[in-house]
Amino acid sequence: MTGEPVDRRQFIAGLAGAAALASARPREVFTVSAPRIKFAVIGINHAHINSQVGAVLRGGGELAWLYAKEPDLVAGFQKQFPQAKLARTEQEVLDDPSIQLVLSSIVPEERAPLGIRVMQHGKDYMADKPGITTLAQLAEVKKVQAATKRIYSIMYSERFENRATVRAAELARAGAIGKVIQTVGLGPHRINPSTRPAWFWEKPRFGGILCDIASHQADQFLYFTNSTSAEVVASQVGNLHHPDHPNFEDFGDVMLRGNNGLGYIRCDWFTPDGLPTWGDTRLTIIGTSGFLEVRKNVDIAGRPGENHLFLADQKETRYIDCKDVDLPYGPRLVDDVLNRTETAMTQAHCFLATEIILKAQAQAATLTLKV
Repeated sequence: MTGEPVDRRQFIAGLAGAAALASARPREVFTVSAPRIKFAVIGINHAHINSQVGAVLRGGGELAWLYAKEPDLVAGFQKQFPQAKLARTEQEVLDDPSIQLVLSSIVPEERAPLGIRVMQHGKDYMADKPGITTLAQLAEVKKVQAATKRIYSIMYSERFENRATVRAAELARAGAIGKVIQTVGLGPHRINPSTRPAWFWEKPRFGGILCDIASHQADQFLYFTNSTSAEVVASQVGNLHHPDHPNFEDFGDVMLRGNNGLGYIRCDWFTPDGLPTWGDTRLTIIGTSGFLEVRKNVDIAGRPGENHLFLADQKETRYIDCKDVDLPYGPRLVDDVLNRTETAMTQAHCFLATEIILKAQAQAATLTLKV
């Protein structure tokens, strides 16, 4: 789940419708002239599938197949991507030897079982986040991935599809703020209750608020601190304001400690209607000689639009324009499919980001506060 509504009506409409800079290595420009791989989509229960497909198309993928059980969602998807041939069954897609990669935004609890079937058919897989909803699922995914040597990737769109975050990564890796000490990731969302499908409210189906929303921030914590191991210091979750949905969680936060840095995460479903976007998601990266702040969706009462990046170092504070930053995840993932490399995201990172947030969810204290 993310802040944009995921009811079918709105989903269908959405588918239709300086010194540090100099020190950073030159950004790669990703352009392709001809299809490099064929890929398919199975399951489109969240509108994130739109950006998932867009990323692979940018990387040179050719969208060949679509399979989904819901005719109305299929109709909306095909308006946006008419090149996708409609499969009669999931098996028809899995049995096509020309398909090298399968994408999915099926209901979260179903993503890992689907990914296992995809890998067992010799294909790579990219799931919407959360890509795995339980530790038991994670264990089985890791087992099958090790046996098949297929790619199991999760689209962490707050890092991969946000230009300001991509630029912040370039700057941090170039030493613009010294050694990274901590990340602080905030993930507020607007709930729009009348637009949500039934599965949205059931914790077993989406995995819990930390598993779901905070998976983004867990990924960013590991990446920016360059941590290769981590532990959960503390976590808590609660349903503070939605008594009509007792299996739902609307607030959660986590403290993390990695072998190369620290992390704090807070996520919630309390974005007010007066904000001109679904959530004021932010990432602060604290270093030994400065900090970076990414305001991903909105600069409150400031500059219009998205992708705002601020840098404060020992000399000045400045705003960095990110509108022309390239998004490398899709092209790199296609490279990895072709070359059996790990340039988009290492498998170890993907599984560790999943593991730490699933552990945070599993051991979280339950808040009894009601507001």
